Amino acid sequence: MCGITGWIDWEKDLTRFSSVLVDMTETMALRGPDAAGTWITRHCALGHRRLSVIDPANGAQPMTRTKGDASFTIVYNGEIYNAIELRRELQQRGFKFSTSCDTEVLLASFMEWGRSCLDRLNGIFAFAIWNDEEESLFLARDRLGVKPLFYAERDGMFLFGSEPKAILAHPNFPAEIDREGMAEIFIIGPARTPGHGVYRNMRELKPGHYMIVDRNGVSTPSAYWKLESRPHEDDVETTVQRIRELLIDTVERQLISDVPICTLLSGGLDSSALTAIAANYYKQTGQGAIDTFSVDYVDNDKHFKANVFQPNSDAPWIERMVEFLGTNHHIAKFDTPELFQSLVTAMRARDLPGMTDVDSSLYLFCREIKKKATVALSGEAADEIFGGYPWFHREEALRADTFPWSLSAGIRIDLLSKETADWLRPREYLDQRYQQALEEVPRLSGETGTARRMREMSYLNITRFMPTLLDRKDRMSMAVGLEVRVPYCDHRLVEYVWNIPWEIKTAGDREKGILRKALRGILPDEVLTRKKSPYPKTHNPNYLAATRAWVQDILNDSSSPVLQFLDVDRLRRLASPEAATMDLPWFGQLMSGPQLFAYIGQIDVWLREYNVSIR
Repeated sequence: MCGITGWIDWEKDLTRFSSVLVDMTETMALRGPDAAGTWITRHCALGHRRLSVIDPANGAQPMTRTKGDASFTIVYNGEIYNAIELRRELQQRGFKFSTSCDTEVLLASFMEWGRSCLDRLNGIFAFAIWNDEEESLFLARDRLGVKPLFYAERDGMFLFGSEPKAILAHPNFPAEIDREGMAEIFIIGPARTPGHGVYRNMRELKPGHYMIVDRNGVSTPSAYWKLESRPHEDDVETTVQRIRELLIDTVERQLISDVPICTLLSGGLDSSALTAIAANYYKQTGQGAIDTFSVDYVDNDKHFKANVFQPNSDAPWIERMVEFLGTNHHIAKFDTPELFQSLVTAMRARDLPGMTDVDSSLYLFCREIKKKATVALSGEAADEIFGGYPWFHREEALRADTFPWSLSAGIRIDLLSKETADWLRPREYLDQRYQQALEEVPRLSGETGTARRMREMSYLNITRFMPTLLDRKDRMSMAVGLEVRVPYCDHRLVEYVWNIPWEIKTAGDREKGILRKALRGILPDEVLTRKKSPYPKTHNPNYLAATRAWVQDILNDSSSPVLQFLDVDRLRRLASPEAATMDLPWFGQLMSGPQLFAYIGQIDVWLREYNVSIR
């Protein structure tokens, strides 16, 4: 895993601006703490920060190879899990390799097959390749968008980077936000509309897309992959076997590493499945016990209260899985002060306000893991793909004409000042984005009723909610130089499960029922039947007190930039110690009252630190 950046300019001699390229590259030093590299010609400049995972001694980037009279230079962030097979095929076609890293395999694949190499890749990636003969830059992103890639056009130049901060480091690209960007922050956030970079003139290359930059201009991004709806012809037992095979193959592929690797273990179905498959593979290959990590919070056992979103605590389930598998387990435990203090660090990692303590706790967790491992496997995305979230199973969410994780959007819309609401038209914006998503759904001919609605719900979750969590996982882990892999995002698994009818997905009348069936014999029965519980969060009332005090400080500071957008009187009442605690989530499952205060705090710091101009 790494950080990449670059700059194309047909009017300037970029060799005179090498210091700018270095500055852009250095913004991603945390993503790639092991090495740095830059490559610059008259009209193309590429930068790279490296986190060494495969072939640490080689594989430095930017990497250049030649074919005939043309040379190709790549900067790449990700992992190609079928690199061994691709290398073998390319060798049969006459290619010789000087490293064992997947970077060289990816570059050779592009040189051999061009754009169609994307159809052959199994992995997570964002990369850019410069063809000096054609004077063209090819950029692409993996199918599910696990690895990020942003780009910008301004004043005749083209910029790109793994994170917005790389682009913002260019002296001619100021941090500006227009109406649409502010609507993303206040209405859609901490999610983002696909392709939206939030900052003015900045875009995100959508998952499963590629684009080309040459002297003819910047091409419109093109899709090389998308979900396709077709009848599912396998019976239940065949479906169970296929899911099991795909999951085992995926996990075993993603255990390849030349540095220490581990799994994240919550004791829930998704992470326990990955850990069990990994532990079994380790035993079969004589690698001993695998390391596992879990997270908890000081005094959570005293303050935990079960609810529909978090029905039980993880601790006893983790103990059961550790005992069952014999892993080397490590528990990272955090207290409220460090959780609160890391809120700004988490915002800086995203370059935007985010999921507040859901982000900062993951940042702290990853920081602890990094002390013992460089690569981790995580159960992210199983709920989106298999339909595990509560909103897949609750009538109010299924009938709502909006994103199911934003049913209580009115809570924060009501906090906007009249002037801001008139400017942003929040409900209109939210409705437009929801309708836009529905129009994209690949329909199956003849599908009606529940089947049609559940396909919509699956699409909304895979293309709108899942990217938020993948962004979170990427930024918080890479902010400490930890690579996190997400096996449930294997495109083969996603493609297959996408077309499984809802009545089979919920086999046994259970959420993710088909996955539970596929894991029989791999997990203990009690874990197989455990009710879903999301990523743990703190229940300590001290966290609410800390975020409330933060908002009160903002309210008492007339220079606070966020206040111009808010109904100050309403916010003051909400943040008063006498106000009732708001337990209803306004985004996802975990973001309620304390997180609303923290989100406002993050917006305020972001506006200040990034010197954001409103256009």
